[in-house]
Amino acid sequence: MSRIQKVFETPGKTAFIGFAVAGDPDEATSLRIAKALIDGGTDILELGVPFSDPVADGPTIQQADERALAAGTTPDTVFRLVKEIRAYSGVPVVFLTYYNIVYRRGIERFYREASEAGVDGILIADMPVEESGEVTAVAARYGIDPIFLITQTTSDDRIRKIAALARGYLYLVSVLGVTGVREQVSSGAIDLLNRVRRHTKLPLALGFGISTPDHAGTCAAAGADGVIVGSTIVDIIGSNLGNPGEMEQKLRDYVVQMKEATGSTGRT
Repeated sequence: MSRIQKVFETPGKTAFIGFAVAGDPDEATSLRIAKALIDGGTDILELGVPFSDPVADGPTIQQADERALAAGTTPDTVFRLVKEIRAYSGVPVVFLTYYNIVYRRGIERFYREASEAGVDGILIADMPVEESGEVTAVAARYGIDPIFLITQTTSDDRIRKIAALARGYLYLVSVLGVTGVREQVSSGAIDLLNRVRRHTKLPLALGFGISTPDHAGTCAAAGADGVIVGSTIVDIIGSNLGNPGEMEQKLRDYVVQMKEATGSTGRT
């Protein structure tokens, strides 16, 4: 059983998946951020591989990408970070990246290095399922779960195609648009959760716009297997760049609050 599968093996548990951009604001602080998220109880750590044109992301995460790139973050940096995280914890690590980064390094090389570092899953945000055959084959060889996005506009036929290729969990986009904080969980998000559930037994995690304990509680009550939070975490980082100790404490506290809202607490 993979590390990701183990996270979802407890019936009724809603996992907390925390996102940060690797290398933001620099390599050393990024490692401290990852450890703080883990110490707060993050069940799966999702790391954004910084990219110059992150089309799925709103301003908050775009700024984090810019900070990471300005600090000199490269894929080598990101793999190095994962190795240090893996030495600290067995928490599953998932990459959120874009196809150009994988293609330029070479698909085989990227997945081999990711596997050697200890990555458990990779989501390529701009890769259509129809063009994913080579990537999913390589991912399977290296034991890395291919994770896909499903949106409210995804047809039932495409949901079935995605579910047939995906492993680990499915990332359900709860809003129309890019990442960012929203006031409430939309009814469309819950409708999407119920619609996808009819087509697969894979765990379903809701992301985009999830930011408050109330949001997390709503998703858990609706039966989500996981909630994914990025922009609020990145906001905490960006608002405390001059005080890493305060940043770490706020990150730990935030994760604890979100896990309490889903009914699960404690370090994984």
